[in-house]
Amino acid sequence: MFIAQQELQALMEKAKPYAENGNIPDYIPALHEMDENLFGIVIRKDNEIVAAGDADHRFTLQSASKVISLALALMDKGEEVVFKKVGMEPTGDPFNTIQALEEEEPSKPLNPMINAGAIAVTSLIAGSPEEKKRRLLDFVRELADNNKISICEKTAQSEWEHSDLNKALSYFMKSHNVIHGHIDELLDVYIKQCSIQVNCKELARIGSVIGGNGKDPVSGRQLIPPRIAAIIKTFMVTCGMYNASGEFAIRVGIPAKSGVSGALLGAHPNGIGFGIISPPLNEYGNSAAGIKVLEEVSQTYTLSIFS
Repeated sequence: MFIAQQELQALMEKAKPYAENGNIPDYIPALHEMDENLFGIVIRKDNEIVAAGDADHRFTLQSASKVISLALALMDKGEEVVFKKVGMEPTGDPFNTIQALEEEEPSKPLNPMINAGAIAVTSLIAGSPEEKKRRLLDFVRELADNNKISICEKTAQSEWEHSDLNKALSYFMKSHNVIHGHIDELLDVYIKQCSIQVNCKELARIGSVIGGNGKDPVSGRQLIPPRIAAIIKTFMVTCGMYNASGEFAIRVGIPAKSGVSGALLGAHPNGIGFGIISPPLNEYGNSAAGIKVLEEVSQTYTLSIFS
């Protein structure tokens, strides 16, 4: 491994003060209860793992799940069907924007990483609502190599009770034939998807699969087709950090996807996976300390894909 545990610990300590510049989101009460001092990072390459901090603490994927649902939808329906409903372009708007939907013609989400796009993607996963939930959970378990991974029902219930904006996005898309069917059933799937719980070790393993062209880092099994893994990494670079993706690409240069739990998933094309948790978020909805520690690792070891 290119980094020793004590080196990673030192970089994490250097990044830790940046959490003070962030805030715990208050629009989902269950997330607002998270410990603001929680901080963990895991880097995985093949079968080697380097961990520091709260690497075993479990947290919900939130929007980091969007890359997983996108992979599954593409595997189910193919590129033509998926991208007929969801665009491929970055947005300068926040992740939960409805304005962009109103301005687009046709009125489809700009990309799969914003909330509207992710909801549309989840609608394309094959199966009934119950089958979608089971397949998403099974897919996460397979990618993370842990069949005990579960959904945090408390978080899911909290999100459901505060889902008015996502409902508005969904009804708007339904009115423009982007999505179809029962909105509450679809949102239940989407919310349960976001409420799947992992730790940093499991998140890093998922990142190593995506980064390594979709191959399991241990068995060598092809869990995601290489073409789809490439699409996912491209979206992570261009849209994974919402309207801060450009700055993140310049400063860090590693395909990544954030979640409002403070999760940060990194997938380097050479098969290095990153799993980070630090709940305080910056103004863009990304982990303040998580971004900084990944920036420190990237710059110290020249990991930017643009280097």
